[in-house]
Amino acid sequence: MSGAFIIRLLVLALLSAFLIAPEIFAPFFALFTTRGAPAIYTQTDMLSLALNHLALVVAAVSAATVIAVGLAVLVTRPAWTEFLPLSRALANIGQTFPPIAVLALAVPAMGFGNGPTLIALFLYGLLPIFENTMTGLSNLPPSVQEAARGMGMSDRQRLLQVELPLAMPVILGGIRLSTVIAISTATIGSTVAARTLGEVIIAGLLSNNIAFILQGGLVVGALAVLIHDGFVALERRIAAGTGAGRS
Repeated sequence: MSGAFIIRLLVLALLSAFLIAPEIFAPFFALFTTRGAPAIYTQTDMLSLALNHLALVVAAVSAATVIAVGLAVLVTRPAWTEFLPLSRALANIGQTFPPIAVLALAVPAMGFGNGPTLIALFLYGLLPIFENTMTGLSNLPPSVQEAARGMGMSDRQRLLQVELPLAMPVILGGIRLSTVIAISTATIGSTVAARTLGEVIIAGLLSNNIAFILQGGLVVGALAVLIHDGFVALERRIAAGTGAGRS
């Protein structure tokens, strides 16, 4: 068992313990409070906030994956290559438009809550998945594609049975990047009343309580690191199974 694996298990154990029973960490976080301020954020259940935070991320990244992979598959087909610049421009706009501006524009139409945050995370997650899918599908060994054609496979069969499986480790790399970005970015959703871990950080800022800020930041950071490592392990397993190298 490697040292890195033991550290990950320790981080997972500490994160689980904090989300289930944060009060047992009060002596540690009390070191960062002043004037008798509370050491633990108790206005909302921390586990509930974390689960809602992750649910928003999963929903946004899932939608971004469907759209980005679909677009990349489409524009790598010979009949649709002329739409590649347009597709790339749309994905770039989603990545470069500031999420806080998306929230400001979406709130008048959707109201406060999870909806505007979901839109912002979806737009922000498109580009990494689109570009990685393009890379994965565009760099397949020509000999493999020729072999598939030689076996009499149709375009659909080549896509589903050869191209996508071989490109999957690279595609997962894009999904991993989008997920980690979304976990961090989702915290700003609390500025428009979405139930995310940003609520804890904002409460700390409003009350000048560093302990609250640390709790929100550490939980978000631990979730991002653990999920990142989970994706990396999955990419390696799939790459080993398909014989494809990782990017």
